[in-house]
Amino acid sequence: QLPLVESGGGLVQPGGSLRLSCAASGFTLDYSAIAWFRQAPGKEREGVSFISSLDNSTYYADSVKGRFTISGDHAKNTVYLQMNSLKPEDTAVYYCAADRKVYWGPHAFDAYEYDYWGQGTQVTVSS
Repeated sequence: QLPLVESGGGLVQPGGSLRLSCAASGFTLDYSAIAWFRQAPGKEREGVSFISSLDNSTYYADSVKGRFTISGDHAKNTVYLQMNSLKPEDTAVYYCAADRKVYWGPHAFDAYEYDYWGQGTQVTVSS
């Protein structure tokens, strides 16, 4: 069983919204950095959003700033990604990743920095 499980993906029309969930199993997300990545067909995996469970600081890629919101629920050991005003270019498989050694900085959106991953959830934005 993967340590992280994503859910909430689906098909949505442009301008619509989805909320993705990332639930941890077997370890706590406390003291971890959690990031959402996405990978579209033929493209490299890219970092989308980041949250530090130490101070709840959040960061976003320019492409989603103002439209996506990352948040965490410590009691549920779950991180969410609220995605609003979705565009066709947001279509991708979305993955969450976690690691206790990662801090916000130049490498926070480097996938190789993260030890724990989920299986991904497909988001398709199309009319």
